[in-house]
Amino acid sequence: MLGFIPLTDCAPLVVAKAKGFFAAEGLDVTLSREASWATIRDKVAVGALDAAHMLAPMTLAATLGAGGEPTPMIAPLALNRNGSGVTVSTALAAALRQADPVAMAETPVTARALARVIAARKAAGAPPLTFAVVFPYSIHNYALRYWMSQAGVDPDRDVRIVVTPPPRMVEQLAAGVIDGFCVGAPWNAVARADGIGEVLLRASDFWRDGPDKVFGMTRAWAEDHPDTLQAALRALILAAAWADAPAHRQELVALLARPEHVGADPQAIAWALEGEIVFHAGDAGFPWRSHAAWFLSQMARWGQIAPDLDLMATAAQVYRPDLYRQAAESLGLASPVEDARIEGPKAFFDGQVFDPAAAGAYARSFPIGRLSA
Repeated sequence: MLGFIPLTDCAPLVVAKAKGFFAAEGLDVTLSREASWATIRDKVAVGALDAAHMLAPMTLAATLGAGGEPTPMIAPLALNRNGSGVTVSTALAAALRQADPVAMAETPVTARALARVIAARKAAGAPPLTFAVVFPYSIHNYALRYWMSQAGVDPDRDVRIVVTPPPRMVEQLAAGVIDGFCVGAPWNAVARADGIGEVLLRASDFWRDGPDKVFGMTRAWAEDHPDTLQAALRALILAAAWADAPAHRQELVALLARPEHVGADPQAIAWALEGEIVFHAGDAGFPWRSHAAWFLSQMARWGQIAPDLDLMATAAQVYRPDLYRQAAESLGLASPVEDARIEGPKAFFDGQVFDPAAAGAYARSFPIGRLSA
């Protein structure tokens, strides 16, 4: 049984089941639509799910025991690049535009206008703005914090950050419970289509070809079922390639829109598939250990893990490009030779360079964070 959350990037699992890629590998797979990321983590940990569509940093946090009991997990396949975004209420968007129209016209949009609104609210004695993320250990939490802090906003002191399951983000924004959120597709597009939110930053604006979800499972399950794992990886790689094909776009949108899958408006689902989410092209499925090291650097930066942890060693325990290569090669597909790479100045919106070999120093280099140089 494989778990998933109703998001556009669950597509490889949905396609592998619906289009027969799992069956072709001799796998009888049941997909289980889950309510929250915490549920996914806990069910994988106790064996109620064999594996799942997971937040990439969740596999690292679970292995380290951050936020719960240590449960060694692995990530042998990345499910997608990009797809998430920062959305704010239409009222906050109007306030941001009034506070700094120049900043709001920049591409990509910086958080400079947000910093001005926060300062004005503090001066007036107003309560802090509230933003939602999907899980403490997620690209959504780290991207939102990074984006804010580059404009001088301390996400732990200047705003309030809460955790909300992805499908509930839009209703919480509409009700005024939150002022903005960072979530995966299609929920940013749903808020925009409903006229209650404005998308300020898409994932590809923050980190071009940045990582998001992985196919994750416990290390014990992977070691006990090596052949089943390889069969599942082959099916998912082929399903990801199918999902990327423009000729399949309409069918993919209809498949994801079904209530047992994402259950959102087809147009909202299609929005992030147009030039944003990538499932297979450009080695999108390859589990780069440098991606894991970046996640760990942000976990250290914000005080979620010990500051003296060997980040690359931890990345190597969890991210398993060797297992990906084995599956890809059996399909006649090439894979990157290296396990890690430097993310150059064109990768991140602020021009920073990330060298995984110096991930700890990178985590301490930011003026806003819970670490010091």
